Amino acid sequence: MGIAVLCANAVVAAWGAVAWLRGEPSVWFWYLLRVAQVVVVVQVAVGLWLLISGNRPEDELHYLYGVSILAVTMVSEGMRIGAAQRELDEVEDLDALDHAEQAALARRVVMREMGVMTIGTLLIVTLALRAGASAGGFGI
Repeated sequence: MGIAVLCANAVVAAWGAVAWLRGEPSVWFWYLLRVAQVVVVVQVAVGLWLLISGNRPEDELHYLYGVSILAVTMVSEGMRIGAAQRELDEVEDLDALDHAEQAALARRVVMREMGVMTIGTLLIVTLALRAGASAGGFGI
């Protein structure tokens, strides 16, 4: 199951990085991100179940990496909201903006949010690799 966290977040990180570098917002990024987040939550739940049922990883650090993945997922969401708010704070009067300016602002907000979440998924990929290694590998 750990390989699912790694793969799901790697796909999201790659998709987000390409979209961000191109400066093109991507609706599919958000769908893929939510799937990856669900995979993280399921993995943590499975890990807790394994822990309760007496299974132990080879390295106790595995627990830290597993919990860190969930923490990064939640912190990234908080940072995403903050990033959007910072972009909006730069505008004095939203109602005074014409349609083109509102569209440009919305684009900047989405791109900033995508950047934050892409960095979060890159960190999750790194933690998932380390978690898998600390548990004895992914079996590949």
